[in-house]
Amino acid sequence: MGSVRAVLIDIDGVLTVSWQPLPGAVEALREIRDAGLGVALVTNTTSRTRASIARVLVEAGFPVSAEDILTAPAVTAAYLVEHCPGARCALLNSGDIEEDLGGITLVGGEGETEHEAPDVVVIGGAGPEFGYAVLNRAFGQVQRGARLVAMHRNLYWRTDDGLQLDTGAFLVGLEKAARVEAEITGKPSAAFFEAALAHVGVGAREAVMVGDDIESDVLAAQRAGVTGVLVRTGKYLPETHRGASGEPDHVIDSFADLPALLTDLRERSAQQ
Repeated sequence: MGSVRAVLIDIDGVLTVSWQPLPGAVEALREIRDAGLGVALVTNTTSRTRASIARVLVEAGFPVSAEDILTAPAVTAAYLVEHCPGARCALLNSGDIEEDLGGITLVGGEGETEHEAPDVVVIGGAGPEFGYAVLNRAFGQVQRGARLVAMHRNLYWRTDDGLQLDTGAFLVGLEKAARVEAEITGKPSAAFFEAALAHVGVGAREAVMVGDDIESDVLAAQRAGVTGVLVRTGKYLPETHRGASGEPDHVIDSFADLPALLTDLRERSAQQ
C-alpha cells in the first residue's frame, strides 16, 4: 500500500472493548495482513502478559501471535535493564505480569526492611490494588530516594461498564506529593514508538499508528514522525478531541475503516 509498510495498532478501544472484538475489526486486520503490511499491536495494557493477550485475540479470530505484541511492561523491563541494571524494583500493578519482566529484581511489600528498600518504584496499571496503604508506601519509597518509573499515565480506559480510572489519575498526585516527575516508558514516550518501529523494521515515515487516545496514541506518534490515525471508538470523546494539543493526521469512525484509508493513502502516494 504505497509508502506505508507497517501499521502500529492500539488494542483496547481500537480492536476490542473488554477483550470483545469491535465490529469489523477482525476482518480489517486480516485484510491488512493479506496486503503484506507489517503489524505491531502496541498497548499500554498492564493486566496481561503478551502471551495471554495473544491467546484472547486469537480466540476472537484475530490473526496475531505473541511476537506481534509490544506491551508497556515488556518495554519497561528493557528500559530498566538498560538504565537501572541490577536495581531492586517495587512494582505496583493490577494483574500478574512478571512473565514479561525478565531481568528485573522485584522486592518490597509490607514489612520491608531498609536492606530490601527498592531503588525504583514501578507503577503499572491501576486497579483495586491502588489503595491508600500501597500508594502511601510508594510515596515513602520515593521520598527516601527511589526513582519513579511509570508504564504510562493514561487517565482512564473504556470497558463494558463505561470509562474507568487508570494510572494517571493516581500518578499525578504521587508526583505532586513527592515533588518528582515519573519516567514514562510506555505510550506516549518517544522510546516506546522507537521500540515499535524497530520491532516491525520500518522508518517512522513508513508507518501509521491507530489509536483511540488522541494524546498518548495519535499525537505522540505524530511527534515521533509516524502518521497518526484516530478512531472514534473506545475512549474517544468529542470534547477530548476538541481540546487536544494538536490535530490527528486522519480520523476514522472505526478500525474497520482503516483498509480503505490505507488504500487511499497508497493511491495518493502513487500520484505524487
